[in-house]
Amino acid sequence: MRALVVVGLLAVVALVFVVVALVRDTQGEAGAAGGCPEGWPLADTTLREPKDVKINVFNATEQIGLAGNIADDFRNRKFQVKKEGNAPKGVDAVAVLRYGPKGVGSAHLLRAYFLNNADTEYDAKRKDDTVDVVLGSGFQQLATTTEVNQSLGDLGAPAAPAGSCPMPVEK
Repeated sequence: MRALVVVGLLAVVALVFVVVALVRDTQGEAGAAGGCPEGWPLADTTLREPKDVKINVFNATEQIGLAGNIADDFRNRKFQVKKEGNAPKGVDAVAVLRYGPKGVGSAHLLRAYFLNNADTEYDAKRKDDTVDVVLGSGFQQLATTTEVNQSLGDLGAPAAPAGSCPMPVEK
């Protein structure tokens, strides 16, 4: 019984320390655009829901109709597919995700659909929020919902790419 009282007391003390640390936190805006060097793009690191993600799907393999089939699969998962077609040149990877500052959070979500096996190509000059999904010769299938959720847990939160700063969070 005495051990339970001690454990309970320790839990209460730990909770008090956590609350005090959160209330006194002076780094609440750390990583936000406040200290961003002039001219660096602001990256939207908000993790999006599939319904809010715009994508273009391109086939960089010799498999006929792959872009259309995978575009349909993404539509069934509630993504906004804007374009589909063939890529101008082949890709050896599973996939390549091409995006700009406004597509950082969307590309992060899409990485989970490829179990973090897609290459990423960030273009700081790109102005839209659409992510190009280029399917390569290593592609087999999109991850299941369970696999996506596990992969997102492994990936953690989206981060601003090198040479950019996270966009300030609206409160």
